[in-house]
Amino acid sequence: MSEGFQPKLLAFLCNWCSYAGADLCGVSRYQYPPTIRIVRVMCSTRLDPVHLLEVLKAGADGVLVGGCHPGDCHYISGNYYTENKVHATQRLLERAGLESKRLRLEWVSASEGERFSKVVAEFTNEVTALGPNPVSGNEELQAALQAAIDAASSQRLRTLVGREYMITEVADVYGKKMPKDAMELAIDQAAEDEFYRNRIIRRILTEPKSVKQIAKEIKAPSDKVLQYIISLRGENRVGDAGHAGMSPLYIALQTGGE
Repeated sequence: MSEGFQPKLLAFLCNWCSYAGADLCGVSRYQYPPTIRIVRVMCSTRLDPVHLLEVLKAGADGVLVGGCHPGDCHYISGNYYTENKVHATQRLLERAGLESKRLRLEWVSASEGERFSKVVAEFTNEVTALGPNPVSGNEELQAALQAAIDAASSQRLRTLVGREYMITEVADVYGKKMPKDAMELAIDQAAEDEFYRNRIIRRILTEPKSVKQIAKEIKAPSDKVLQYIISLRGENRVGDAGHAGMSPLYIALQTGGE
């Protein structure tokens, strides 16, 4: 951690509760560190995981998402979707090699001005302990975060995260619920798959490479890389590009996330 480091934090706050709580905090003159900048959104669920990842890739040291307490959402169930989106984003951050604690979700009502000040102070201390966001000048981390952004844009992961609340808490079209842990496992696997698939795509955008080369660069087992290459070839996203000795070479036919 740099001496005298003061983190740069961005907060996305819902209009009806968290933003009003922040306003009450100011009116009531509760003190909190001057480390945070606020963006107001109509509902916390309007945030996309891509937005959160882009902010961290751009160099913010931490991102705070604030919403209404569960059961109090102005749009009924919006904050349940928010929770699922934040958790999925934290999974992708871990895959990319950036601390998931740099992204925090908190429920703050319009009457909790003092709570808002405490949340900001706690988050500031937590991110200060982590130190500056290491993304600046770190090409490998930037590439990993871009793969996370591409993964967050994938239809597979979007569908799973978007349906998690309905499938586990309400019911599917057949009136059945899926166990929460089973759904979490499915999302974990999807996050891992989409992250590595997009890591591979980004590595062979302009230069053909072998499975062994790709595996070494993205630090993944060769057998897993080969499985992803096979699936990407089937989707016409990766093509053959000759050989290097006895090793087949592969080239991307389109970028990740498209």
